[in-house]
Amino acid sequence: MRRIGARVAGSAVALPGPRALAPPAIGAWLAGGLRREAEQRRLFPWLAVAFGTGILVYFAAVDGTPVLAAPLAGAALAAAPIPFLGARPAALALTLAVAAGFLGFAAATWRVSQVAAPILSRTTIGPLTGMIEALDEREVGARLIVRVETFAGLAPDLRPAGVRVSFRKAPALRPGDVIAATARLLPPPEAARPGGYDFARDAYFQGIGAVGSLVGAVRIATPPVPPPLRLRLAAMLDEARNALTRRIAQAEGGQAGAVAAALVTGKRGLIGPATNDALRAAGIYHVVSISGLHMVLAAGVVFWLVRAALALIPHCALVWPIKKIAAGFAMLGVTAYCAFSGWDIAAERSLIMTLIMLGAILVDRPALSMRNLALAALIALAREPEGLLGPSFQMSFGAVAGLIACARLIDGRLFVRPGAGRIGRIVGTGLSAVTGTLATTLVAQIATAPFATYHFQTIQPFGLIGNALTLPLVSLVVMPSAVIGILAYPFALDRPVWWLMGQAVGGMLAISEWIAGFERATLVLPAFGTGALGLLTAGLLLATLPVSRLRWLALPPLLVGLGLAALPERYDLYVDRQGAGAAVRGPDGRLAALGNPSGFVLEQWLKADGDGRTPVQRSRPSAGGRCDRLGCTAILPDGRAVALVRDRRAFPEDCARAAVLITGLAAPPTCTGPLVIDRRFLASHGAVALRAGPGGFAIQGARTDDRTVPWRPHALPGLPVAARTGTDPPAEASRGMAATEDDPPGANPAPGDAPAAPLQ
Repeated sequence: MRRIGARVAGSAVALPGPRALAPPAIGAWLAGGLRREAEQRRLFPWLAVAFGTGILVYFAAVDGTPVLAAPLAGAALAAAPIPFLGARPAALALTLAVAAGFLGFAAATWRVSQVAAPILSRTTIGPLTGMIEALDEREVGARLIVRVETFAGLAPDLRPAGVRVSFRKAPALRPGDVIAATARLLPPPEAARPGGYDFARDAYFQGIGAVGSLVGAVRIATPPVPPPLRLRLAAMLDEARNALTRRIAQAEGGQAGAVAAALVTGKRGLIGPATNDALRAAGIYHVVSISGLHMVLAAGVVFWLVRAALALIPHCALVWPIKKIAAGFAMLGVTAYCAFSGWDIAAERSLIMTLIMLGAILVDRPALSMRNLALAALIALAREPEGLLGPSFQMSFGAVAGLIACARLIDGRLFVRPGAGRIGRIVGTGLSAVTGTLATTLVAQIATAPFATYHFQTIQPFGLIGNALTLPLVSLVVMPSAVIGILAYPFALDRPVWWLMGQAVGGMLAISEWIAGFERATLVLPAFGTGALGLLTAGLLLATLPVSRLRWLALPPLLVGLGLAALPERYDLYVDRQGAGAAVRGPDGRLAALGNPSGFVLEQWLKADGDGRTPVQRSRPSAGGRCDRLGCTAILPDGRAVALVRDRRAFPEDCARAAVLITGLAAPPTCTGPLVIDRRFLASHGAVALRAGPGGFAIQGARTDDRTVPWRPHALPGLPVAARTGTDPPAEASRGMAATEDDPPGANPAPGDAPAAPLQ
């Protein structure tokens, strides 16, 4: 890659592309910018962008199962001309990008084939036996990850390999136990709305083929054969994490103890909803999630301790490369910490980035550079390509890219004057620390704002204050205490350390609750589409990756993306994937619940509409809205009626008067008047959203197409073309959507932890 960069730098003056396609002044400007980029070797980070583009193509367009040899052959063919393109740098750069794109597609293909496992196709109740791989204690009960041995008599090709189940009255269970119980399992839930968080996709890559709950008694059984070594080791590690979590939580008690335990072990089940809300409102929930901040601070503490200890020995300080030795110990320490904290996706990506920065010290390279960030992104995406679609990857790498690009602007040495006295140095150092913290937080918030708003529809205006007040506590007290406490834990001398850590966490929570009490501490913004997100992402890349004036190219996509994000198209009607509930826009312009949607689903609808009310605060439809045992009705602002049918006896009347009929049952073939959204429709489209128009309804499903993807149960035949284009379906279409009767779908399963908060 260094030779390629040199070739590009040496011949960039003769770049034919920009000058041939643009006016002379613009061509010269572009050529000059590209020349500087090549000289600074800043073309390498774009290979990570091309690699990610290939991954996006896979997840956005693949229909079926691609052959791994195809993208590998494409990459080989694209890379074949590279040795002959030394005199044509534009063609060389394009060829490298195409090859990287093919490799990204191949990485996604390989990853999907490696995690392939059966997914439960429908709600099933039956006996379950399996080994507890992980156990998360909650405020009430527990949540288990069980590796399934048998379930409801299903054959191995139909039985999920792993399931996530909750149990409200948790017995004395431990990771590694083999249990036998009755379980009610459902397929992992898909997105609650079009464009929303798809838990089913994440569950597939985590090896979870069903979710649900245990009912009745749970019995600890004897395994017929010893579990695999990998599972036994994972269970032992999880049990050790649970034991330390309980010890830390009990040392301080209350929510301060629960948060302190989560900061060390990554176990967040003991944190109450009110505390989570306060941390999010203050913009510091990223502190709780094991991610980049924890890895950097943990590595920094180990690095400082080892280097300081060696510096106290004159011989070591004079002869040994103590900085490199400290970096090596920091690499070992941070890897052990990542393993102990659960080795989840966010922590793993942060570990990779931290190891690369520490490795740069070993080879006498700058620790924090855009090349290192790009290398970390390539490694992380090669291991887990699906992470590119989630907020954790997007926000963590976006924040670091922004910080590297603005490093000179947030340099803390601005206030340190050469030759200043002791007081001047102290004051300058203090001002530099405060300014650096504020500037770092501001840059990180700006860089992560597009992804946070897209995934969570919320922003925290006072997050700058929250981070400025709490990060010193975290950096100076909490994380050093965590490292010292872990070292003292094997000697049973750790309890005073956890108490001290709990005091600092208590101060952090007090600050969070104070900020959460501010008016408009959390602003809810309407959801915008992937087009706006793509433009904002392109603008962020163009603003951070170049070192030349080519950064000005970021302005057009940023401005257009902001314009699209500021003008979202709201829906007038949401329907959940089970047909049990809906949200209808009332005459006051706000959504109101119809039927019985789950609290989580309703909250997602309200946030997507830019409505900050909680599900408890929702109002019922006021214009003709009413419910009885047979169903519910409501009136849209344009006067058209919406009916939700619970009982078949309501079909004759509602089919005659409603413009939209919603039901979790199979609508009869004679129901030809309204737009029918019944169980067959929902089975093929998932949750749907409708926008009322003069000629009918524009329909958008969570399943935006009929593609076959491995994390989705096979869809039933799709909706006729007439309905897809936004017009009411003809009578033949309504009759075609009627399904044979069988058990009605159950209530919406709890989708688990949605993406929680900004991660840095």
